[in-house]
Amino acid sequence: MRFDILTLFPEMFEGVLGSSILKRAGQSLEDPKDEQSPRPPAVSYHLTNIRDHTQDKHQKVDHRPFGGGPGMVMQCQPIWDAVRAVESQDPRPAMRVLMTPQGRTLDQGIVQKLSKERRLLIIAGHYEGIDERVIEKLNPIQEISIGDYVLTGGELPAMVLIDAVVRLLPGVLGDDESACCESFSDGSDGLLDHPHYTRPQIWQGMEVPGVLVSGDHARIEAWRREQSQRRTVARRPDLIAPDSDGVENENTRGS
Repeated sequence: MRFDILTLFPEMFEGVLGSSILKRAGQSLEDPKDEQSPRPPAVSYHLTNIRDHTQDKHQKVDHRPFGGGPGMVMQCQPIWDAVRAVESQDPRPAMRVLMTPQGRTLDQGIVQKLSKERRLLIIAGHYEGIDERVIEKLNPIQEISIGDYVLTGGELPAMVLIDAVVRLLPGVLGDDESACCESFSDGSDGLLDHPHYTRPQIWQGMEVPGVLVSGDHARIEAWRREQSQRRTVARRPDLIAPDSDGVENENTRGS
């Protein structure tokens, strides 16, 4: 997958894209079937400074809003020219994404759909917002938010989106089953993840649940499923369907 990130602050992405799983995803992946022939990288990252595409001699990309009011608004021309220039660099059509508090709230369903794309072009806005005309001109474009709050720009939301998408790509996590049963995933039926434990077996007088060291895989799976249900009911009851294994009804009867 190719990621094109359009931003006024490309330096903000260097540490994130150059670390941990996101870094490894951009490198050649080991092929478990043939260790001598590694697979090509799962992703490539391409950062573009929107300011490089302004026609203003002072490299300004924003101006005061019509109608008055606080803040500055990003202008159409630099964004439009940046998108056109970037899209011409690769024949694959790009799914355009604008990170904005006004967009659809990001969830695992959106992430899974985006992970099927071959190319994402992500625009990280800044200042008070972006001139609405260029958003309309760039349609179709997906407007996505990471929550009901406002940040200083779209850079951090763009990083969140990239991280969520990349980890779903085949081979990135090493074990493709790692992501299938996590919170909100299809493998978990939309439930929250169960509690996790590792060595030592006893820490500060607190012992790992006995079922996890029993060696009985059927019991372990049943315990994990029950814990996921209990945790979801307690923390995110909105995720439980009324007829979901009777969990919600049992919780209601016990209240």
